Amino acid sequence: MPSHPRVLLLPTLLLGGACLLLAGCGNDAASAGPANAAPAAVVSTQQVSLQPWNDTISALGTATARESVTITAKVSETVERVHFDSGDEVAAGATLITLSGNQQRAALQAAEAEAKEAEQQYRRGSELVQQQLIARSQLDSQRATRDATLARVAQMRADIGDRSIRAPFAGVLGIRRVSPGALVTPGTVVATLDDISRVHVDFPVPEVHIALLAPGQSIVGTSVAYPDRSFEGEVSSIDTRIDPGTRAVLVRGDFPNPEHRLRPGMLLQVELAQSQRDALVVPEIAVVQVGNETFVWRVKDDQTVERATITVGERRAGSVEVLDGLAAGDRIVVEGTGKLRPGMAVSEGSGPQAEPDRPPMQPEQARPPAQPGQDRQPATPPARPAAPAG
Repeated sequence: MPSHPRVLLLPTLLLGGACLLLAGCGNDAASAGPANAAPAAVVSTQQVSLQPWNDTISALGTATARESVTITAKVSETVERVHFDSGDEVAAGATLITLSGNQQRAALQAAEAEAKEAEQQYRRGSELVQQQLIARSQLDSQRATRDATLARVAQMRADIGDRSIRAPFAGVLGIRRVSPGALVTPGTVVATLDDISRVHVDFPVPEVHIALLAPGQSIVGTSVAYPDRSFEGEVSSIDTRIDPGTRAVLVRGDFPNPEHRLRPGMLLQVELAQSQRDALVVPEIAVVQVGNETFVWRVKDDQTVERATITVGERRAGSVEVLDGLAAGDRIVVEGTGKLRPGMAVSEGSGPQAEPDRPPMQPEQARPPAQPGQDRQPATPPARPAAPAG
């Protein structure tokens, strides 16, 4: 029977494709050798150490003037003269408003004349009693008349005094609310007067911290009106009662205010410092929060990193207190945390490669060129020619 070489074509092609595939895999394995190992990530590290740390109690408080009053009129009368302008700083007892009081002044003159006459009658009666020319009972009547006229004079003077509104203490006046010629009645607001040479700031402190409070403790206040400045004061008093609704005690701080920057009603963020102690402190930028897990990247002796789960305490001005999970002497990654994975090698450096929130973009892996016979269906052998007829 004659031989047909094309019958062996299919096995030959399959064997050749397998050899080429094995050769391609060998080349890929060689290319993945140590020469192409991933370089160490460039990061910035810092050694953890014990640092002085002050526990603080933070709260929001409202500033109030040391002395504050709303000045009002006591009687119904017309304003005769205004002696101040809005914002003036006045001394104690300074006259602010003078009300019209012509009728009262005339009545005072009449009362003073009656009192003078009653005093003269009493003196004459005293001389006559010594001479036994009048009865002593008559002298007693003259004395009562004199005392009544003197009391009437005092009443008239007090009535006139109500026509002059004075500052009860030294301070700064607010906006003037009346003008000359205006009719005022009892309760009409003339202006506000505040002594803001010192201000009080009342703020609540939770009940759990009440044992740490004491008059004289230093406090620091900040305001959004002056973001680059802090105000130093001290605890002046602690309320005797705890609010049953909030379970907090009201604390009053006293702040010097010579420049009058703090105003009554201003909102202040107050921090009350406690005694100093040593604590493990790390930069806040080094702490990573993923879900409920808080950790830092710790550098091991072989210059690879691992996750170190930590328990944080108080946070303050870019620093975090670590209560558990680290020890003094540990080295942690500060910058470059966004690109790290457990077991990754790192090297100390700085610059754009160490930015924590800019992990390097992973280039798309190049796909190796298709080898002959790879990802392809075996070639279909050509149709076998029909056997020649006999």
